[in-house]
Amino acid sequence: MAALDLFLNNKFSDALASLQAKTKDSMYHALTYATILEMQAMMTFDPQDILNAGNTMKEAQATCQRFRKKSTVADSINNLVHRQSLEHFTEEEIHAEICYAECLLQRAALTFLQDENMVSFIKGGIKVRNSYQTYRELDSLIQSPHYVKGENHLHFEGGVKLGVGAFNLTLSMFPARILRLLEFVGFSGNKEHGLLQLQEGASSYSFRSVLCTMLLLCYHTFMTFVLGTGKGNIEEAEKLLKPYLARYPKGAIFLFFAGRIETLKGNIDAAVSRYEECCEAQQYWKQFHHMCYWELMWCFTYKRQWKMAFFYADLLSKENTWSKATYIYMKAAYLSMFGPDDCSPFGDSEVELFRIVPSLKLKIAGKSLPTEKFAIRKARRYLSSNPIPLPVPPLEMMYIWNGYAVIGKCPNLTEGMLETLNEAEEALARSSATELLADDRCVVKLLKGLCFKHLGKISEAEDHFNYIYLNEKKIKYDHYLIPNALLELAILYLDQDRREEAIKLLEKAKQNYKNYSMETRTHFRIQAALHQAKSAPENGMHCGASAVS
Repeated sequence: MAALDLFLNNKFSDALASLQAKTKDSMYHALTYATILEMQAMMTFDPQDILNAGNTMKEAQATCQRFRKKSTVADSINNLVHRQSLEHFTEEEIHAEICYAECLLQRAALTFLQDENMVSFIKGGIKVRNSYQTYRELDSLIQSPHYVKGENHLHFEGGVKLGVGAFNLTLSMFPARILRLLEFVGFSGNKEHGLLQLQEGASSYSFRSVLCTMLLLCYHTFMTFVLGTGKGNIEEAEKLLKPYLARYPKGAIFLFFAGRIETLKGNIDAAVSRYEECCEAQQYWKQFHHMCYWELMWCFTYKRQWKMAFFYADLLSKENTWSKATYIYMKAAYLSMFGPDDCSPFGDSEVELFRIVPSLKLKIAGKSLPTEKFAIRKARRYLSSNPIPLPVPPLEMMYIWNGYAVIGKCPNLTEGMLETLNEAEEALARSSATELLADDRCVVKLLKGLCFKHLGKISEAEDHFNYIYLNEKKIKYDHYLIPNALLELAILYLDQDRREEAIKLLEKAKQNYKNYSMETRTHFRIQAALHQAKSAPENGMHCGASAVS
């Protein structure tokens, strides 16, 4: 716990040094040391960091293996026929099981990051399944009347709650088509059960309390917005964060989440202050700075301060390796929003930046990042000798990250964004007809619809979303617009308690469209909206124009 305390106080090198000395003799020291290195790898995406974290986690797994219950060949055969009885394990042996399961899960995550062939995916899947089965067995043990609590039972039970909660919550978010496949091979997930397990784990004062808390904070402040409908439980996130901020007022991790909470509440200036404070709090892990730069870039986008947003996109393009293509695309996108009298900060050319985006494609686990694919597809129009400019590229990318749910909390920011979109629409009306005109008009219509929705202008929002659906045949390249317009119209109907109409739209968006940009993310959001629609109490129906036919 002392090493964890050092880590949360930004003393990262001291934490690692204190843990490393005992990694060969203590499963908890080995697991914690490897977990910190994995966190670093996840933030950098650096191949050497990923390889180092993977080797360290493998060593941690070997340490855990030494403490697991020894079994003979006869025992192994018996365990295949009759499920292994964990009730006869010593306290140390059940702790070894939970640590071993955690190692498997973390190694699987790294496997997906570092290799580029299907063999690695199969290996990772096997690790995940073994980990999942172990957590289920250990959860059954806790529920058993024969379970005897040991001296360190809080840490063991905290580990089970972390694993069971993480699996249930994550699996419940998957789109239905993926979930059916996972259920076929033995996985299942329940969102409410997952949240409850993590909440109990977060409040248990165990070694894994902070991990349960961080996972819940990620869920409430990121997953529900990027992969959901933008209805995260910000009050719960604040409640979870408060005691940690009090104990670690300069803790970079907690300052970052504090900034994210302020962002989602619509307090953009307060968010900027928190992110700047996070950057000043420590200099050892620059990765925390990069996470803040990404959030700061969006904060200044919400405020339409294009030069400041460009500044942070430029910093990311020079310092971070996650997706150079996305960062350069954003630099070009912000330059496109500069006025005629604004000078490019570094003499960069908007067109030249867009043109180099496709050459910066990066593959992780054999696949390109969805955001990167989106940026490359949008930038391709600049490869022609006389390119037709994108109408509002940063505002379109802002939709991909569900930024309109953020500015929707601030009428002045939403009205400002609507003003910019009106100017873009007027410019398109003045332009000559091209094969891209219908696509560009529909992009602006989608974004305007979101602004109208958050300003309470429901009829105008509905008209704008329906416009895209009715002009489906005219769209040449941006096919993602149609299912997303149906999704946004469905969410609008859910807000009005028009559940049956919403469900029809969501099913249409899910079933009728495929092979479009950001498809998986859209399906995650459709799944979240369907969950909301089907779990809400029955309400009265309202009549109105609809894209459902």
